[in-house]
Amino acid sequence: MIAMISFKQLTYALAAAETLHFKKAAEKCNISQSALSTALTQLEELLGLQIFERDNKKVLVTPIGREVLSRAQGIVLEVNALSSLSESLKEPLSFPLSIGVIPTIAPYLLPKMFPLLHQQYPDAELKIVEEQSHVLVEKVKKGELDTAILALPYPHDGLLSLEFWQEDFYWVTLKDDKNSGLKEVTSDELTQSNLMLLKEGHCLKDHILDACKLSEDAARHGFGATSLNTLIQMVMGRLGTTLIPEMAMGQLITQNKALTAVHLNEPGPHRRIAFLIRPNFTRLQSVDALKKLCGDALVGS
Repeated sequence: MIAMISFKQLTYALAAAETLHFKKAAEKCNISQSALSTALTQLEELLGLQIFERDNKKVLVTPIGREVLSRAQGIVLEVNALSSLSESLKEPLSFPLSIGVIPTIAPYLLPKMFPLLHQQYPDAELKIVEEQSHVLVEKVKKGELDTAILALPYPHDGLLSLEFWQEDFYWVTLKDDKNSGLKEVTSDELTQSNLMLLKEGHCLKDHILDACKLSEDAARHGFGATSLNTLIQMVMGRLGTTLIPEMAMGQLITQNKALTAVHLNEPGPHRRIAFLIRPNFTRLQSVDALKKLCGDALVGS
């Protein structure tokens, strides 16, 4: 009888490549380290090549191993899609769904969306992962997430985007600022303030610079924060001003009576919000249901 490569062996190999640590890979796969090591040795014997270099201290992927793992990733995605075919006939959100959300959306959208979700789909089970855009795009492509909510424009080659919201940016300053009484603010006027933006890696910073037609130098004196809440605290501390998206107004401005927000008078929308999915994703009806919930939550807020 000819031995065949198993789906489990491919899954174990991908886990080992991700963690570069057999013990961590075994824990991720819920098996013993010896069982994982044996399965990978058998896989290498079946293929007649070495996927991993390993010793007592480290695990490395060989050049030919990278090619094997790349193909294994495609096989695992296809098998998972095959096993999910029956789910496409079920009710929306009747199966667990993993969703990635970027930090400049998650805290402002999810609290508005969850009440509607619990009301309309009380048995829905969502796994939420908050990460930056580049991480979420890769996780969706690899099948580690079912979908992700991102702000566009953002590169997402190979994925489909389902837009559900558009919004503009608002300039935030203290009410005693000499320009706080403006009804609109232009990018030229922003250059006169100490504009503070999020640090590199947050797409909101790129969207703001693009909407305002500003260069990186325009915010060179600013404070590079990791969250909008931190930026607001910096404004409260009189360190400068900032820009925030419309969906964050309720949480960040309404509760801070010392602050005021002025609409950015530049062509919009300044960013578009969308779900990203793989082209062959089988639970489109679940994403469509969430898309409607998110849109309704933002419109009603």
